[in-house]
Amino acid sequence: DKKKFHTASVGQAFRLRPFHVLVATAGGYAGYRKYEGYKLEQLEERGIEVPVKLASEWKVALYKSVPTRLLSRAWGRLNQVELPTWLRKPVYSLYIWTFGVNMKEAAVEDLHHYRNLSEFFRRKLKPQARPVCCLHSVISPSDGKILNFGQVKNCEVEQVKGVTYSLESFLGPRISREELRFSQAPPCNSFQQQLVTKEGNELYHCVIYLAPGDYHCFHSPTDWRVSHRRHFPGSLMSVNPGVARWIKELFCHNERVVLTGDWKHGFFSLTAVGATNVGSIRIYFDQDLHTNSPCYSKGSYNDFSFISNNNKEGIPMRKGEHLGEFNLGSTIVLIFEAPKDFKFHLKAGQKIRFGEALGSL
Repeated sequence: DKKKFHTASVGQAFRLRPFHVLVATAGGYAGYRKYEGYKLEQLEERGIEVPVKLASEWKVALYKSVPTRLLSRAWGRLNQVELPTWLRKPVYSLYIWTFGVNMKEAAVEDLHHYRNLSEFFRRKLKPQARPVCCLHSVISPSDGKILNFGQVKNCEVEQVKGVTYSLESFLGPRISREELRFSQAPPCNSFQQQLVTKEGNELYHCVIYLAPGDYHCFHSPTDWRVSHRRHFPGSLMSVNPGVARWIKELFCHNERVVLTGDWKHGFFSLTAVGATNVGSIRIYFDQDLHTNSPCYSKGSYNDFSFISNNNKEGIPMRKGEHLGEFNLGSTIVLIFEAPKDFKFHLKAGQKIRFGEALGSL
């Protein structure tokens, strides 16, 4: 009897189910990509140029088949579970050690204060921890790593060196077909030229990757007015530099929130790109925004205008003002218009903190 009992238990324990296979496959694949990303970072630190190896269509399709949106929603619920007081310090300490979090910068250093992982991820900083640069016109909206920056050329933007994506696919159409009839812009004008509103200006971009250990709030990078929000539901693939170098137009596949408006030099936009476990993107002044919904139409997007009869100026944002937050860490893309003498004060791959200079005239 004992022999039968043990045999049945072992058989039941090792019985393969589709869910187990899916989790094991996804976990192993994610671990492999993480290891690849680690190796790339080591090469970059040594100054060795990493060759671009783009994934084939079937590999991208396989990656997109992993239920990252469902897993991200589950992770979000798990983050909101209140931890017992005795468990908070061990759990948060493990996270701090793994991702190199500097808790001395946190407004509240006591780990017992954070009731759940979500509160810990969204921790606030001490006011003096991130001084805002007053000498430069554009500052970093967040902590992170500079993946790429420079002028936009041929309607394409580099997500990392050597890997590009379409400007129009990323931001979506500038004007609707109905409005196109009344547009004064020549039909031959490219999408890039439509965004530039002042003669002699150029279009610039900057990509900032937020790692899990970074400060997760983002702020206004300059003085500007936000007039429009466009929300693209989509995949939630990882956006770490290794994956960004592997999948072309990664940012166009993923869920993202595009804020557009204008600053003193013309067009200005900030896009918050979602990623695995970062389905939750919050914009503080936009209560109608809901990201990572269970159902969405592929290729769709939702528009919302902040300009109305009562508010013809949109939402004014001051440089350094709180703008929004991620649930874990992701990517911010700035695309803006500026005169030709605008210069970035950056190096590709450098670490940057919120409030430090990105560039100026």
